[in-house]
Amino acid sequence: MNTEEARKILAESDLLVCEADVVAAITRMASEMTAELKDVNPVLICCMNGGLAFTGQLLTKLVFPLQVDYVHATRYGHELHGVALDWKVRPQTDLHGRTVVLLDDILDEGITLAAIADYCRTQGAARVMMAALVEKLHLRKVTPGMRADFTGIEVGDRFLFGYGLDYKGYWRNAPGIYALKNS
Repeated sequence: MNTEEARKILAESDLLVCEADVVAAITRMASEMTAELKDVNPVLICCMNGGLAFTGQLLTKLVFPLQVDYVHATRYGHELHGVALDWKVRPQTDLHGRTVVLLDDILDEGITLAAIADYCRTQGAARVMMAALVEKLHLRKVTPGMRADFTGIEVGDRFLFGYGLDYKGYWRNAPGIYALKNS
């Protein structure tokens, strides 16, 4: 994909959630997370690369003691469909006995988040929670009924990009949540 093709994708896509509504969702999530986590000394783990924009905006709204780390595990690379989990970087913080919150751009089928959560449990985490900026509403979850503990926006089952989500490596920086036409 080149930049001309990337521009065409954005121009031809549907804006599902504008930037102001995304910011409002993050602010609401921060309030919910503060109420739940302010006294537990959590470790928040950004799931790269998708969780970067969400995590950056969320952190400054969480005004209580916490630690931040990151993980980079992917099933997609720059492809549209995932395969086996490829670990790039594992968390460096000692997770033993801690409440861990995984921060990611999307909870789709949940395969990647479930694998990262399982890894955190094997490292001794007392509790593993998930916060997803976007949660797709469909029945293909890796575990039936799987839900994030904190969700910003719920959407239908379309191919999404923007605000951390990418299309073939592009448009993580789009100022809203977009869907490909006819997806």
